[in-house]
Amino acid sequence: AVFTGKGWSHEEDHRNKTVYSIENGAAVTVDYIGAIKDGYVTLSPLTPYDKWDGEKWVTDTEAQHSAALDAAEVKRQSLIDAAMASISLIQLKLRAGRKLTQAETTRLNAVLDYIDAVEATDTSTAPDVIWPELPEA
Repeated sequence: AVFTGKGWSHEEDHRNKTVYSIENGAAVTVDYIGAIKDGYVTLSPLTPYDKWDGEKWVTDTEAQHSAALDAAEVKRQSLIDAAMASISLIQLKLRAGRKLTQAETTRLNAVLDYIDAVEATDTSTAPDVIWPELPEA
């Protein structure tokens, strides 16, 4: 019950409950007495790619897959960068005209093969991409 200044009335009280914007799924804590405002629902979206269809959240699988593809490309570049960093000393020796040991040559070739494998990895199945393993140092 709420006192309005003239008397008591029964009002819905959702204070401190979390509601979700049907526009973008953003969570908001209710800080007012009364019915939940239009444009908000108590049902939470399950993924960042959910859209409100008027009754429930529905996952936009195209947007979800597109984001997974983007993330896979970022991961691909990260794996290549890490592999390149792991052989930077060997590359420096080559640029300086120094002869590599057999172990260094083997390592260099293994990492270059790994980079080729990472570049050839099919990311169309993202987020379920199987990445090759970086060879042991």
